[in-house]
Amino acid sequence: MFNRSQAYRPSLWARLLLGRNWKLVLDRSRRDRLRIGEDNISCMDITDVSVSKALLWHSVEIRTRSRVEILTGLSADSARGLNHDLRVFVNHHLSDLIGKDRKQLQVVDDAITGIVRARRQYLAQSDISRAIASVPGNASAALAHPLFNYGHMPAEMRSSLPASFSILTDPSQRKRYNDDFVAHEMQAFESFFDDLGGFPLSDEQREACIRLEDSNLLVASAGSGKSATMVGKVAYVLKKELHEPEELLVLAFGKHAADELKERIARQLDVPAGDLKCRVTTFHALGLGIIKEVEGRPPQMVNWVESATGEARFLNGIIDKLIETDEEFRRLWVEILILYPKAHIPPPEFKDEASYRAYMADNKGRRPKEIGTYSGEYVKSLEEQTIANWLWLNTVDFEYERRTKTQDEDGSDRWIDPDFYYPATDTIHEHFAINADGTSPFPDYVKHAGLKRAAYARLGADLFETTSAQANDGTLLVRLKGELEKRGMTLVERPLEEVLKAVQPVVLNHYRKIIAVCIKHIRASNLTVDILLQKAKSLHHPQRAERFARVVMAITDAYTRKLEEQRRIDFDSMIGDAVRLVENGRYKSPYSLILVDEFQDISDPRARLIKALKHQRAFTKLFAVGDDWQSIYRFTGSDITLFTDFQTHFGASWEGRLQRTYRCNQLLADTAAAFIQKNPAQMTKTVRSSRPAIPRSIRAIPVTVGKTKSKFADACQRLLGRLDTFLEGIADQWRKDDGDRLKVLVLWRYNSLDPFDGEPPAYRNIDVSGLSFHRSKGLEADYTILLGISEGDYGVPSRIEDDELLNLVIPKPETFEYAEERRLFYVALTRASRGAYLLYDDTQPSRYIAELCSIAGDDIRFETVDGSRLWQCPKCITGELAEHVAENGAVAIRCSRHPKCGNS
Repeated sequence: MFNRSQAYRPSLWARLLLGRNWKLVLDRSRRDRLRIGEDNISCMDITDVSVSKALLWHSVEIRTRSRVEILTGLSADSARGLNHDLRVFVNHHLSDLIGKDRKQLQVVDDAITGIVRARRQYLAQSDISRAIASVPGNASAALAHPLFNYGHMPAEMRSSLPASFSILTDPSQRKRYNDDFVAHEMQAFESFFDDLGGFPLSDEQREACIRLEDSNLLVASAGSGKSATMVGKVAYVLKKELHEPEELLVLAFGKHAADELKERIARQLDVPAGDLKCRVTTFHALGLGIIKEVEGRPPQMVNWVESATGEARFLNGIIDKLIETDEEFRRLWVEILILYPKAHIPPPEFKDEASYRAYMADNKGRRPKEIGTYSGEYVKSLEEQTIANWLWLNTVDFEYERRTKTQDEDGSDRWIDPDFYYPATDTIHEHFAINADGTSPFPDYVKHAGLKRAAYARLGADLFETTSAQANDGTLLVRLKGELEKRGMTLVERPLEEVLKAVQPVVLNHYRKIIAVCIKHIRASNLTVDILLQKAKSLHHPQRAERFARVVMAITDAYTRKLEEQRRIDFDSMIGDAVRLVENGRYKSPYSLILVDEFQDISDPRARLIKALKHQRAFTKLFAVGDDWQSIYRFTGSDITLFTDFQTHFGASWEGRLQRTYRCNQLLADTAAAFIQKNPAQMTKTVRSSRPAIPRSIRAIPVTVGKTKSKFADACQRLLGRLDTFLEGIADQWRKDDGDRLKVLVLWRYNSLDPFDGEPPAYRNIDVSGLSFHRSKGLEADYTILLGISEGDYGVPSRIEDDELLNLVIPKPETFEYAEERRLFYVALTRASRGAYLLYDDTQPSRYIAELCSIAGDDIRFETVDGSRLWQCPKCITGELAEHVAENGAVAIRCSRHPKCGNS
């Protein structure tokens, strides 16, 4: 491979866009080191080489104990090739060292034989390497190297290795040893695992406590006892004296979760929480502690870092200031809010026309097949919405689809509805869904457009046209403005205060949430506006994406300046500073085992901190626990691929499962599991419940909402009263002591559906609380009531949350439709043990209800709020099943919406 030397560089395009040009040289004549620019890196100092996907390119990351080199600007193939070449190059040097010190191999053989025969512990690769490293000399250092690969050794050298080396070079032998060891420990520690915190652990939990590879991922299920497993893991490794207490780091995402874990671990170890020697903390506290230890004082954090609304207020202030002082920003911000509230995605991208129409539909549900505009008109496409909103923004008077009388060629009258009519100049404006090549996504559309043109010509009408092609190439509004001004029409921009007042708060919150996510990625990855604009070209709606890219970059720049002026840092900057102190060796990690709870919520900055700690101290291990089915915090920067592609990011690993739930009954567990696994990207699990199935424990209740969502609140109150009365009647079956009440969670997607205004009512038999789907994560109840399980922009799934603008900054966007919304609904559905009630708009039931029907069949019961059985069609949900007598006298059950529904 390396005749003399091999050089590697980023692509020319990457060099131009990134403004960075690195050069790596692998020189065969000096195989003990590689050269990056003018710097040499010793092969023996390298701890890891990995490939990662950046926004536009791939990168190769080279780690040592005191530095990290990121070589970006590579294609996927180039990055994989460089990764391979680096590993081969390093192993050539390791082989040289081993070959020059072969006599030492017998001493290494004794060390390996000793640790295997002792059978005292589970053996990860690093455990064997640690034993080898205890032997002095170059050969042992080479064999213990993190990148040592038996397959890259010369054949002659492989054949000369002692027999004991097979546990190092043959994965199947180490697996057999570890499987036998786990079986032995399950018996030896049976009484220990039978009483952890007053409860016995399952076999899955026990195995997870015993296994300890260099990297470990425990994939849990909702209500499966993952926290108990974390506690058991800590107790087991300390009892076995595999690690000193001070060497254990347990990380949680929130202070409440960390405190709870700390209390449980202390209780299990029978020590006061204040005397606990292993560290149980949050990422926030860990990062602050690292910086304080190295710098001698803690960093000055922004004063809103732990406030749920502080960041939003900080961003609002920046946006308001930019609106006031930057004319270009003000124009772009208004255009995004008014002209481009959602991406224009072409019909072929949807599975059918109904899905396309549903995506475009007005979120209020008043006219579900049409789209609302700021002028009060309802139009039929997003491009028409852009036109109507632009006309409103510029105070142009128009009529939409004003009925117009024309004549056919034979002289007969014909009525047509032009898209826009401008009374000031008696002008007709047709917007045709015609592409640049003259085609249309709709059948016979081009033909009908031609007939319209001919009719207007016979009428002698003043007509101008715009097309989808112009919308796609960004000239639509330029064309519209030119045609109106050519006719002498005066355009008067609506006052900014009036414009912003007209924007719904949920629309503003949606964009602010996206902006917050983008800022995290832009700052963490040092993205530039040129990179974002390049990425925007690949999205479905580049005009919208390009405007947003400029807006979010202006906000990010102002955000950074404001932090610098205040001499403060935000959370991600603090984590980034801590990472650098670990990577450059100024902070020496005392931790040899890192345990992370809720790993599905991990973000890239947090993951880099874990990697830095793991690679800085030799032989450090990672044990991560989480549930990818419950990954719902993308808006805070979490990246689900860090969980689902765990081995790619953290190296060879053991992957276990916790598939027994102690919460949901089996029907709820089966239905929810089948629902979430419709997305093939989710990890597979077979969930078994400790509670038997309760037939019809999922109930769907239609609510006639009309123009006000308060009807959901009314229905919820009636349902709670009914449930309280029902439980009173069967109190002897569940009440053990006077005062016992069953727990009911009332949940909603958006806070606008809160039926209690923060004050849930009191009942004799039920304890009621209400909160959003997101805030319900980690909670459980006997019953749940889910409000607003309806279609809509702000429904379930929320159509606005899957905004393609996030793809501007996320390297690996999810491709499955509404993937995070599906996980969020799964979280809400799995809070209940006894039963879940789904309340939905009777005219717009969520697609998820039909999915649940296809999974659970008759165990999804439709009923009124008062409990009367309804015979809803399980396919379309809005129709009702009824007997139908055919002409031949045959009787069949079919949907009242047949043939439109198709359920017969």
